[in-house]
Amino acid sequence: MQTPAVVETDAVVIGAGPVGLFQVFQLGLQGITAHLIDALPHAGGQCVELYGDKPIYDIPGIPVCTGRELAGLLLQQIAPFKTQWHLNTLVSALTVQADGRLLVETSQGAQLLARSVFIAAGVGAFVPRTLKVDGIERFVGTQLHYQNLPASLDVAGRHVVVHGGDEPAVARAVELAEQGQAARISLLHRRDVFQAPETLLQRLQQLRDAGRIHVEAAQITGIDTVGDRLTALQVMDADGSTRALTLDLLVAVLGISPRLGPIADWGIAMDRKQLVVDTEAFRTSAPGIYAVGDINTYPGKRKLILCGFHEATLAAFGAAEALKGDKVALQYTTTSPRLHQLLGVAPAPAAA
Repeated sequence: MQTPAVVETDAVVIGAGPVGLFQVFQLGLQGITAHLIDALPHAGGQCVELYGDKPIYDIPGIPVCTGRELAGLLLQQIAPFKTQWHLNTLVSALTVQADGRLLVETSQGAQLLARSVFIAAGVGAFVPRTLKVDGIERFVGTQLHYQNLPASLDVAGRHVVVHGGDEPAVARAVELAEQGQAARISLLHRRDVFQAPETLLQRLQQLRDAGRIHVEAAQITGIDTVGDRLTALQVMDADGSTRALTLDLLVAVLGISPRLGPIADWGIAMDRKQLVVDTEAFRTSAPGIYAVGDINTYPGKRKLILCGFHEATLAAFGAAEALKGDKVALQYTTTSPRLHQLLGVAPAPAAA
């Protein structure tokens, strides 16, 4: 197997929540292009996952917006900068090289050699809750998928089982049924009771009545396999009887949970699972590594998105000065031709 090429970059941002996105913006204003890594398959972090449709009232200049709307606005803001995305990806290792640069390795096999790293991981990487069934882990990525099926996966003629009882699981089953490609869609939950908005539950019932979704009220107790194939789930009904639920694909939509992961092993000073930083540039104890947002701690720390925006701004200035080896002049987006050019709101100067 060929080893992936090492990609050199000035900055890697770990975490694509609101603070991580704004970090990319502030770096962009300094002329620094970043690689952005997040464990989730989309931008927005816990702001989208945990309160995507709930109102937020304390973002400056925006009287009210949802978490999903805030993420959308931030994505618009970083659009002028050529961000390199690594979604659905975990950082597996971070090591300091002999020349002081930082080698960031990811779960997808990427190797990024960075001059600076910004940890904006909130309370850790949000990763899917996994199934605790003996032997099932070997089917992850082939027949078992968490949260979503890959867009490239062909479900035509297959029996897809969606496992979960909350809104995302119901929505996934409804979406698959409405696509009409799979031979059978089953929604598996321990009870025939689902936590979802009424409109979604009504749609679920319509699809059940039409025979397009089959609800299985049971708990998984084991698996059946033939060779290297997962052929069925062993499930137990409410009356204690067991049976085999045959399937081709299993989508486990069991929610997500934060996990600090390998950050704890990087040798950075920590206090109560948070990274200790200075308040000049939000540097950690490790040279070249900055921490912004809920992952950091310092005297007077407040876990607010707007505080994270402030931290990201100073971290970008600190990193730019470290990379340049000199002070960075303060410029304003209202008047600076250089910033206008970076933002794409003014034509580039004519060649001499």
